[in-house]
Amino acid sequence: MLFYLSQIILDAAEGTAWAHYVSPLRLFRYITFRSAGAAVTAFLLSMWLGPKVIDWLKRLKFGQEYKDIAEETGDFKARILSKKGTPTMGGILIVLVLNLTAILWAQMNPLLELTLLSVLVLTGLGFYDDYAKIIKQQGGGAPPHVKLWVQLAVAAFVALYLWKLPMLSELRLADTKSVMENNLVTVLMLPFYKYPIQCGAIIGIAVVILTIVGSSNAVNLTDGLDGLAIGCTIITSIVFLVLTYLASNFKYATYLQIPFVPGAEELTVFCAAMIGAGMGFLWFNCHPAQVFMGDTGSLALGGALGLIAVLIHQPFVLVIAGGVFVMEAVSVIIQKGWFKYTRKRFGEGRRFFLMAPIHHHFEKKGWYESQVVTRFYILCVLFAVVALSTLKIR
Repeated sequence: MLFYLSQIILDAAEGTAWAHYVSPLRLFRYITFRSAGAAVTAFLLSMWLGPKVIDWLKRLKFGQEYKDIAEETGDFKARILSKKGTPTMGGILIVLVLNLTAILWAQMNPLLELTLLSVLVLTGLGFYDDYAKIIKQQGGGAPPHVKLWVQLAVAAFVALYLWKLPMLSELRLADTKSVMENNLVTVLMLPFYKYPIQCGAIIGIAVVILTIVGSSNAVNLTDGLDGLAIGCTIITSIVFLVLTYLASNFKYATYLQIPFVPGAEELTVFCAAMIGAGMGFLWFNCHPAQVFMGDTGSLALGGALGLIAVLIHQPFVLVIAGGVFVMEAVSVIIQKGWFKYTRKRFGEGRRFFLMAPIHHHFEKKGWYESQVVTRFYILCVLFAVVALSTLKIR
C-alpha cells in the first residue's frame, strides 16, 4: 500500500516544484528499505496490540484451563509456575500483525497473495482446534483427521496452482551460458548440489504437499514451551529472508547458481514482517508466558515457512534450517512407532524417549524450561548457519 501511494505522489509531482521535496519517497522502490520498514512496523504493532489482545482473550476466557500433556505426565521442576489459565490463541496477534504489515509494505503479486491466503486458512484451522480444546476443557481439540485433511487440501491447492502457474523461475546453468526455465513444482533443487533435477509433476506435487503439511505440523509440535516455537520460527525466517532476497535478484541468483524467481522480493518483505511480528509476540511469550500462540499461530507459521521454501525452490533447505522442528517431529514419529512395535513384539508398549516431543524428554531429564529453550535456540542458529552455507558449498 505504501509503495503504491509513494509512486502516485512521485508521478504527480514529476516536473513540478514539489518533485525535490517528495524525492525521498523513492526509497519505497528498494526492497531493503521496505523489508526493514516491515520488520519495525510489525514489532511496534505487536507491542501496541499485544496487551490489548491478551486482555481480550482473558475476557473471553480463552485460557488454558485444561492440563497440558506435560503436566498430566510428570511434575517437572521446570514447571515452577503453573500455566493454567494463561490465555491461548495468541496466534491471532501474530497473524493480524503479519498480514497488516505485509499489505502495508509489500506489492501484491501471485506469490504473496498465495502465501497470505494459505496463512489465513491455516489460522482458521488452528483457531477451530484451539476453540475445541477450550470448549471440551481438555487437550483433544479438533479431530486429527479433520486437521490433516484441511492441511492436505491447502497444500494440494498450492501445488496444483503452482504447477499450472505460467510464471517460471530461471536458473543459469553452471558451466554454460544458457538459462534453464524451471517450473516451480516439476524441478527440484537439492542442498549442496548445483544442478536442477527434473522430477515430474507427481513427485513435485508430492514434495510440495509434504513440505507444507510437514512444516505446519512440525512447528505445531514444537510449540510446547514458553518462547520455543516462536523463537525458532524467527531464526528460520531470517534464513528465508536472505534466500528470498537472493532468489529475487537475477545477478545474485546467477552468481550463486540458485533459481531466480521473479516476484520473490515481496516474500522478503513477508519474511521481515514475520520476524518483526514474531519478536513482538516473543516479548509476551517468553518465560513465564503471558500468552500462548496455540495452534492458531503454530499451524499458520509452519505452513508459511513451508510455502515460502517451495516458492523459491528450497524445500530441502528448510529441512536443514528448521532442524529443531525436524527433531521435534521425528521424535514423535519414533516414539509412536517404537511404542507400537514393542507392544506388538513384547506385549507392552515401551518408550524410546522419556517423553515426546523431544523438548519434554529433556525436561524429564531435569533441565529447566529456560535451559531447554535457550539450548534449542543455539541449535537452531547452528542449523541456520549450515542452511545458509548451502549457497556456496555446492
